[in-house]
Parts: sequence; C-alpha cells; structure tokens
Amino acid sequence: MVSAGLEILGLGLCVIGSLLVMVVCGLPMWKVTAFIEANIVVAQTIWDGLWMSCVVQSTGQMQCKVHDSVLALGHDLQASRALTVISCVFGVLGLMVVIAGAQCTNCIHDENVKARVVNAGGVIYIISGLFVLVPLCWMANNIISDFYNPQVPASKKREIGAALYIGWAATALLLIGGALLCCSCPSNRNSGYSAKYSPTKRATPNGTVDYDKRNYV
Repeated sequence: MVSAGLEILGLGLCVIGSLLVMVVCGLPMWKVTAFIEANIVVAQTIWDGLWMSCVVQSTGQMQCKVHDSVLALGHDLQASRALTVISCVFGVLGLMVVIAGAQCTNCIHDENVKARVVNAGGVIYIISGLFVLVPLCWMANNIISDFYNPQVPASKKREIGAALYIGWAATALLLIGGALLCCSCPSNRNSGYSAKYSPTKRATPNGTVDYDKRNYV
C-alpha cells in the first residue's frame, strides 16, 4: 500500500514537472530587458526565448518573431533547444514506462518485474530533469556574466526571465518524483503458498476405508 502511494505521488510530481518543462520550452521569457539606467520609463520590453523574440510595447501590444536561422543562433541557444526537447521526449517516455509497470495496471503480471520497470521510469525522469537543468544553468550563467561585463552595452544586457525560474521548479519536481519512483518495491503477497489438508483415513473391520468425521466439524 505504501509502495503504491509512493508511485502515485512520484508519478504526479513527474507529470507536473514534464508539463512545466514543455511550457518552459515554448515560453519566450528566458531573457528579459534589464532596467539598469536612470530612466526606468521605457517604450518597450524585449523577451528572448528558445524559438522566438518578442517586443512588448508600453501600450500593451506585443509582436513576436521566430528565429529565422538555427545556424545564426549562439551555441548556448542551440544546445538549450536540443537539451530541452530531449527532456520533453524523456518525460513522455518515462510516463509510458511508469504506467506500464504501475501496480494499478495489468500490463505486466510479475510483481518483481513491475517494480523494476517503475524504477527504470524513475531513472528516466531523473535524466529528464538533468537534461533541462543544464540549459537553465548555462543560460543563467551567460546572463549574469553579460550583465556584469562592462564591455557589453546597457541595451544588450538582459536579466533572468520567468521561464528559468519555472524550469528550475520543474527540475526539482522531476528529481523528487523520479527519486520516489526509484524507491518503489514489489508488493508482498502470500498467495504463492497455500496449506493443503487431507482428511484422516482409518480402516474398518469390514476392510473399507472410513474418514474421520471430526475433520468435517
């Protein structure tokens, strides 16, 4: 019962984490405009994401443009794209593996095999969390380095966007949920052993076999 509860809790955390990773992959708010000058009243705010850049006007209008060329992007952005997509794929794969080995499903009948399959699903989710953690930390390090670099113009400096914070929360959910799934163990069932009793026989003077009636009381 405890093992089934851990599976449900771990799977729930991992599913939420995977959905957040997909959201982070599509959000354009990885980098946002840094307000470091004296005049904080600006006409527009720039958002930079993995797939597009958006400009938000002070009037509330927003215009987005998809990155035209992949080769024209920086190495950090290209790697972040690939690792984030791989993390999403691992999240879907981990979901299928865990459902196949969960105790509430009948895809696999052997309890020991089911526990190992769930453990494998937990490992897949942990790998998914590590795959998305690398681009998040890499991008954050580049943002901080450029922010404190005096050679970078103030108009080019960016701050950490909301997508990175959501991604770190998703990473924590994936790692915690994957660890809970790795703690899954087969349920103990005593149905494999059954006691068999046979009625006591005794011979009668006539040569026939009589059963002890005390066995049927």
